[in-house]
Amino acid sequence: MGVKVSSAGMILVHSSDLHIGDEETTRACGGDETLLLAQVLDAARKVRADAVLLAGDIFENNRVPRVLGDRVAKLVARAGRPVVVLPGNHDPLVADAIWRSVARAAPDNLFVLGVTRPRAVVLARLGLEVWGNPHRSYDDMAPLRAPRRRRTAFQVVLAHGHYEPVPDRRRRLRPAWLIGAAEIAATGADYVALGHWNRATPVAGGRVPAHYSGSPELSRSVNVVTLGGAGPTSRARVMRRALPL
Repeated sequence: MGVKVSSAGMILVHSSDLHIGDEETTRACGGDETLLLAQVLDAARKVRADAVLLAGDIFENNRVPRVLGDRVAKLVARAGRPVVVLPGNHDPLVADAIWRSVARAAPDNLFVLGVTRPRAVVLARLGLEVWGNPHRSYDDMAPLRAPRRRRTAFQVVLAHGHYEPVPDRRRRLRPAWLIGAAEIAATGADYVALGHWNRATPVAGGRVPAHYSGSPELSRSVNVVTLGGAGPTSRARVMRRALPL
């Protein structure tokens, strides 16, 4: 497709569940509400990532002060690479969502699915499409509904929800936002970046690699994902990089 990938491959940094604005998380960060985001973006700089993927619950809720949203936008603006965000169940796209406020003054490198882009963003320089279904309310939803046909050399999916190998959606009392192994496989993507679990965990075990990054506060790491490289496109390689917190 005319996209040149270096011998090192395309490098993506994947994180989620920062819960910026949560009181306990802020205390654990010595009072610095944006420390986790700063460390995630610094890790991306150190590994020379081509883009950063944030798979939901970046803010603790939609009641955080707008000044905190401004601080997040300024950090992203200095990141030096595209940052793609999927709103999660804690920071969904309700009418007064914090992400709508952030997007009004968003830097050019910030892409919020459902706000700055409806459902997908194409990073043409990388030959990469990133798509995902943002949470638009506090109700249940299907994170991997309606997979997109691949139109680019590389395709990555963001999804925020709870993985069960074979979800039983007939149960009344069950975890919401269910993600099953068959739904992950149906994406046909090079990588599925998951959010919602606090621990870094690979799931599904099929041909489509799918990983939770975990909350940086608890996992103390980010996922570093390498796609492609010299020769034919290879299976995604996923490693964890420790954060200093």
